Amino acid sequence: MRSRSVRREGLGQKTAVSDGPGKRNVKAIQSNLKASRLEGFLGGFILALHARKSAARTQSSELQFPVVLRSGLIRLLLITLIFVVAGLLFAHPALLVSSVTRKIQEGALPANVALRAAAKALHTEDIYAADRPNQLSPVVKDFPSRVYVPNSESASVDVIDPATYQVVDHFKVGRLPQHIVPSYDLKTLWVLDDQGYALTKIDPATAKVEKTVSVDDPYNLYFTPDGSEAIVVAEALHRLDFRDPQTMKLNFSLQVPCTGVNHLDFSADGSYFIASCEFDGKLLKVETAARKILATIELGPHDMPQDVRTSPDAKTFYVADMEANGVHVIDPERFAKIGFVKTGKGTHGILVSRDSKFLYISNRGEGSISVMELASEKIIAKWRIPHGGSPDMGGISADGNVLWISGRYNAEVYAFDTTSGKLLARIPVGKGPHGLCVYPQPGRYSLGHTGLFR
Repeated sequence: MRSRSVRREGLGQKTAVSDGPGKRNVKAIQSNLKASRLEGFLGGFILALHARKSAARTQSSELQFPVVLRSGLIRLLLITLIFVVAGLLFAHPALLVSSVTRKIQEGALPANVALRAAAKALHTEDIYAADRPNQLSPVVKDFPSRVYVPNSESASVDVIDPATYQVVDHFKVGRLPQHIVPSYDLKTLWVLDDQGYALTKIDPATAKVEKTVSVDDPYNLYFTPDGSEAIVVAEALHRLDFRDPQTMKLNFSLQVPCTGVNHLDFSADGSYFIASCEFDGKLLKVETAARKILATIELGPHDMPQDVRTSPDAKTFYVADMEANGVHVIDPERFAKIGFVKTGKGTHGILVSRDSKFLYISNRGEGSISVMELASEKIIAKWRIPHGGSPDMGGISADGNVLWISGRYNAEVYAFDTTSGKLLARIPVGKGPHGLCVYPQPGRYSLGHTGLFR
């Protein structure tokens, strides 16, 4: 700014010269003008140079400060983030899992990697932590609440409204429908038409049939914990068929060394599963990724193992046995029987309560439900069906208050109050109701059967 004022003074002096009296000595004026211009130029140059140096120093200082500040802030944020994540994992791993699940549903994370991380996060706490009352996935939260009942001998499905205990829909399906199974992504219900060699697809958003897909001998259906494959339990063919979970195209077929393979459940990390073989009293341990049998144990030549369920801490597997009239306790790592709990005649199905504290065990041969406390592995209650019944397979309402069970040989469905054990309703349906499905239910994804959620 100073250089400009000096120049203006010089220019003003020039103007004064041109407009000044003619009596002045021209040479003197010209000499003064040259000196003034030189002085102005030199003064302006010096001031400009000084200003540049000053500006450079200021700019350098301004640049250095934000760099240091930003570096410090970044370090502080990273340290804070590490402590927050560590705190979440320590306090409640399910919080991290729910975030991972949302990313999977949005397609931001590969399912096989993300769900293995989620399983590990929940492993030390409770594999059923995501199944708490009314903890519905965003995928299913708007689906109508229904109970879907496959009637094996009638080749049909009855749909019950649980609010009214009334059948609100009925439709025909293929021959001998055994179970109704939620898909891994929770978006589809599959009716397993065993002798019809097909799967009938139901849209749970509308509770209506969409199409059928040809599949060999689908007695039961499960999904690997990473969602990469469906496992069709082809009981009559002595096979476990690994298929694409969307198209059901066959990827690999594993022959099993037993008869009547029909139910299974997975380890916490999904690396292996244990399957029951109904007609020769055996259990199989199968490596999931390699699709190979790791070991076989025989419970007894006269045993008839049925449903299989992993304990909340994943340290124990429970296997219902219709002939032994109780539940075998299995150590999955040693793959050995370590105990047995007597329940009732014709023990068949097993369900875990919404708080992971109890098992609900159906005794089909005597018409009762045994309630086992998991902490003690003791039977603490038995709910009997008035005038008898044949409770088979079922599910639990989203709020955990009602246990729904099919009456296999009585053409009816039972609804129990899980607090009191009182029978709330017995609803007439078609002949031979089997693996009914209560839907929707809490959980991040489905591992199959009539509602095996994680």
